[in-house]
Amino acid sequence: MIPFNKPFMTGKELVNITHAHANGHLSGDGPFTKQCHAWLNARTGASASLLTHSCTAALEMAALLLDLEDGDEVIMPSYTFVSTSNAFVLRGAVPVFVDIRADTLNIDEALIEAAITPRTKAICVVHYAGVSCEMDTILAIAASHGLAVVEDAAQGIMSSYKGGPLGTLGDLGALSFHETKNIISGEGGALLCRDSTHAERAEIIREKGTNRSRFFRGQVDKYTWVDVGSSFLPGEITAAFLSAQMDAAEDITERRLAIWDRYHAWAEAHEAAGLLTRPTIPAHCTHNAHMYYMLLPSLEIRTRFIQDLRERGVQAVFHYIPLHSSPGGLAHGRTGSDVSVTDDISQRLVRMPLWIGVEDRLPEILAAADRALVG
Repeated sequence: MIPFNKPFMTGKELVNITHAHANGHLSGDGPFTKQCHAWLNARTGASASLLTHSCTAALEMAALLLDLEDGDEVIMPSYTFVSTSNAFVLRGAVPVFVDIRADTLNIDEALIEAAITPRTKAICVVHYAGVSCEMDTILAIAASHGLAVVEDAAQGIMSSYKGGPLGTLGDLGALSFHETKNIISGEGGALLCRDSTHAERAEIIREKGTNRSRFFRGQVDKYTWVDVGSSFLPGEITAAFLSAQMDAAEDITERRLAIWDRYHAWAEAHEAAGLLTRPTIPAHCTHNAHMYYMLLPSLEIRTRFIQDLRERGVQAVFHYIPLHSSPGGLAHGRTGSDVSVTDDISQRLVRMPLWIGVEDRLPEILAAADRALVG
């Protein structure tokens, strides 16, 4: 079976982990964590970058930084992973689900303003497949209504919008380094602060609500509990692994883009024949080849396509069950617009295997996909 995903190692990860052990610092915020922070700051231009043990943790930190209260509302797409909404629900907020665009599968910026109420405190965008939402329009809406903007850029490392790295366009951004992402550490994430407004408090929240980091920098003579918080730090072994991946980020992205391009070229003729729809990448967006997805004509055709591929030794998968129709979404959120595009897309999308090393297997995958599409 050709798997949907296979974690990639550059070859330096185990060397870094050995060095971390030799350094005698395996808890959070050791030398490799600092290297990762420096890489993120340099790569994204963020005022502050803080590694977390997951993107979920970074989103939960963002929700804490917004000081949400019971009944506050956060506008977001329904076509996303549960962490996007759960982070805010944990603070008592209500996710307000807005439909997505049929081209990029990102939140439909034209529907956001109508979903705003006096309880709205933030907009949380999700950059699906590493392709940016229409951030100029979204930021303008947020500014006119005094709303914060959080970017769920879990899939967006090395992607940009009009030259601006994803995760740094809104007030706060969350990245993922889960093993299914482009740059990985097994589990892992990062919170990006666009400017200094949230940076100092984010550091405190990440350190269990203490000013421990200031103490170790010599800025205070002792550290103590000063705010709400939790243990959001990853261990140094995780950071050591991630540092090796960051060193190879350009090469990883280039190799993934080459695989993505081969899928895209192959799918062109099938799109012309009406058998599928290919992804849309706006000209002002630079993507990172996080995934290659296709939209098939119906749920029945998608189900048959995935099954046919599996029988031919290829694992393809569908993606999210919309949050608005899930038990959690029904219990904790509400819709702020018609969500018919979300419902439709969720039944027709299929994701193809895309991981470094799959290049040699692409002829098999594409031949199997040809047969599954045309019989």
